[in-house]
Amino acid sequence: MRRHRAYLNTAVGACLSLGLAASVAASNAGPSVHVYNWYDYIGPTTLADFKRDLGITPVYDTFDSAEVLENKLLTGGSGYDVVVASNFSLPTLIKAGVLEPLDPAKLPNYQHMDPELLAKLASNDPGNRYAVPYMWGTNGIGYNVDKVRAVLGDQAPVDSWDLLFKEENLAKLSQCGVALLDSPSEILPVVLHYLGLPPNSKDPAHYEQAQALLLKLRPHIAYFNSSKFITDLANGDICVALGWAGGMLDAKASAEQAGNGVKIEYSLPKEGAPVWFDTLVLLKDAPHPTQGLAFIDYLMRPQVVAPITDYLHYPNGNRSATALVSAATRNNPAVYPPAETMARLYTLEPLPKKTERIRTRVWSRVKSGQ
Repeated sequence: MRRHRAYLNTAVGACLSLGLAASVAASNAGPSVHVYNWYDYIGPTTLADFKRDLGITPVYDTFDSAEVLENKLLTGGSGYDVVVASNFSLPTLIKAGVLEPLDPAKLPNYQHMDPELLAKLASNDPGNRYAVPYMWGTNGIGYNVDKVRAVLGDQAPVDSWDLLFKEENLAKLSQCGVALLDSPSEILPVVLHYLGLPPNSKDPAHYEQAQALLLKLRPHIAYFNSSKFITDLANGDICVALGWAGGMLDAKASAEQAGNGVKIEYSLPKEGAPVWFDTLVLLKDAPHPTQGLAFIDYLMRPQVVAPITDYLHYPNGNRSATALVSAATRNNPAVYPPAETMARLYTLEPLPKKTERIRTRVWSRVKSGQ
């Protein structure tokens, strides 16, 4: 989904796309597979390696929003075989009948999938019938270590949503700047969960409670934005943000590369946090289903997906690949959370249109402060 890619190097993505353009013409020379993925969301040599190893030419296109993906697939006749779809989109795509069930017997590398991740993904794909995890990640708190300590002291609750949702804390942190994602579908479930309510609630009364809390906090929030917070954290212009793990890690890396003395850390609050998945799916009307299955199975090879994780700095869904990921990445709890943290993560689900309208109205009121 868009949230995962806000920080990625678009120049690299552009070069990758240009390099792949030639594969469209080349696909006429032999077997091919048509793939639709987020921009810059695969290893720099993965596609070339796939063609070398299997003799199948990947014809590769990219998109930059879940809305674009869903509209293209729901219209039908996209011409794609394999698509990378977020767990949030799966219920809609499954209900519309655009996905082909995956037969594990035709995917020898399915055995490497992490059963714990499959269990979490099952809330969006019951029985794990249609999708296998590709990359995944979390939403949590990124913070400037020194500035938060200066404002709240050594006992600052950086491991808790209290850091943001207790007004006395947020009021003090407003001195150095606090930012939230501009995304009601990601912020409101966190607030609901913090209040002890279902994160995917359909009860209008629950959204009234979330609205009341956010309106109380609103004067202390600098802005709502889904990309600006990354640069601002890295530069020390804000001290706390609620956002995606990848964005926080990018801010941390940028600060370290700049040598500006800004120390950024990422926290998954102890109360629990959202976890998301990007998955590999085969389309019902795939023109090359056999090649599509081959592509999915190839990306489930541990030795193939591990370098992709090292490149993207996102964990993959392959249990056997973990040992092949660089130590710096696999030992980073912000990338690979420990088991006790994983147990507290929850997935988000699409809501009925009536509830989505309520959520949109609440968000408009919160952003305007009225």
